[in-house]
Amino acid sequence: MKKQFKNLWIYGLALIITSCSLDYEPVDIYSNITEGNDTISSEQVILKDKAAVLNQRQVLYQRLKDGQEHWYLDLLLLAESHSDNAYAGSPNAETTPFEVNSIEGSNPNLKRDWNGHMNNVAQANRLIQGIDELNDPMLTEAEGKQIKAEGLIFRSLIYFDMVRTWGRIPLVLVVGKDITAENIEEVYPAYFPAQNEEIEVYEQIEKDLLEAEKYAPDKNNADKTLLTKSVARALLAKVYAEKPIRDYDKVIEYADKVIADGFSLVPDFNDLWGVILANPAAAPGANNFAIEAKVRNSSEAILEIQYPVGSGNWCTWMFGRSLDDWNFWFEWAKWITPSRDIIKAFEDAGDTKRFKESVVYYSCDWNIYYPADNYPFMYKTRSKYNSIIKLRYADILLLKAEALIQTNDLSGAATIINQIRQRAGLNALSAAVTGNKEALLNAYLNERRLELAFEGERWFDLVRLDKVEDVMNAVFSKDEGRPAQKYPYDKFSYKLPIPQDVIDQNPNLEQNPGY
Repeated sequence: MKKQFKNLWIYGLALIITSCSLDYEPVDIYSNITEGNDTISSEQVILKDKAAVLNQRQVLYQRLKDGQEHWYLDLLLLAESHSDNAYAGSPNAETTPFEVNSIEGSNPNLKRDWNGHMNNVAQANRLIQGIDELNDPMLTEAEGKQIKAEGLIFRSLIYFDMVRTWGRIPLVLVVGKDITAENIEEVYPAYFPAQNEEIEVYEQIEKDLLEAEKYAPDKNNADKTLLTKSVARALLAKVYAEKPIRDYDKVIEYADKVIADGFSLVPDFNDLWGVILANPAAAPGANNFAIEAKVRNSSEAILEIQYPVGSGNWCTWMFGRSLDDWNFWFEWAKWITPSRDIIKAFEDAGDTKRFKESVVYYSCDWNIYYPADNYPFMYKTRSKYNSIIKLRYADILLLKAEALIQTNDLSGAATIINQIRQRAGLNALSAAVTGNKEALLNAYLNERRLELAFEGERWFDLVRLDKVEDVMNAVFSKDEGRPAQKYPYDKFSYKLPIPQDVIDQNPNLEQNPGY
């Protein structure tokens, strides 16, 4: 039946194509499913010269900066509001399902994210394949390998977020050609790709990153916005920790490579998120607006998306009050409202340093979850100048601790966790905890929760450590501010539904089980 369905689609496409001139532009709707509008005719080259290569490289970096809607905004909705860290914030059909576990394939955020990710993949493919096919002596072999490596890292970042969100996804690794009556069988998979198994996606990411590690630029302490060898190594550590068959030795190996690259924890946690105020002594909102980020390119940032003066991080006003413009768009409820459960976790740990950098209280005009005069907001994106730190050294350091726990080096893991705790002003873990594997693993998971709060990691930590059912089915009864749970979390909850519109357009896609 599947083959017959595919043949019907091919026949339908052929009818469309043969009913019009084959010199015409390709039918855009098909390319939009996987490749955006990124199609070329059989006679065209993808990138014609070195200038085109450099321009396409810049396209990828600009997409990191401007396309944060799906790789940051919506990722936080999944990782924080779909976990015990946060409420949806602004209840509506887009956000509430993440909070109460009623996500369906019709969710518009999922469609936006899938299409945004696949369009980014298309742009990466354009650079990668374009360099492979280019014959321009002005682009040296070394330059081509380095720029291609940056494209491979970019594509890996996208596919990593996709595979851990949806599991089985299509791997599109080539730029689609124009559809003609003669080549329709050949190009069909590029427009209607079947899903690859989750392990196959991880294997492709691993392959791409290992190649990129050889040729990507070295770490630049003055510019952490670059897709460098260190970015490839950090991402490899995360991949080996999360792929279906874990490889803890590789997690440790690549975490150690990141350490050897010279990253370190900044002494003051505030340096990661702080801003410079025009008048720090003024009352809140009274001429004390932010004028610049406190620190950029810190020793802890591995990949940082920067918004310097003259640009701007619009995500600021999605999460709370913008310190650079006190009342700008502050008349509606914001996303990612910190939950009572995570606030209590900070309080129980006596963790005041990280708490004040993660949560802030303001008065507002709504009282959805808390009284309007004392309402908590996420605080890690607090002005339009704040950088988004996509990869951070503390995350990789803690992943090494996880791998050490899983390989029974409890002492080594405890040393790392205590290093993180010391920076937060907390005492070392007790011997009763560090000497028991299960107790240490639970302490580790809590440490990641407090250290990486509102950075898009919590949900994936619960998934990776098989804690979703235990944690999420219990939080609704102990967190009095959380709306009623719609469906219990089970083995099907670990992956999200594929957008139904995408399935409707591509007969080779199957919905994830449970949806």
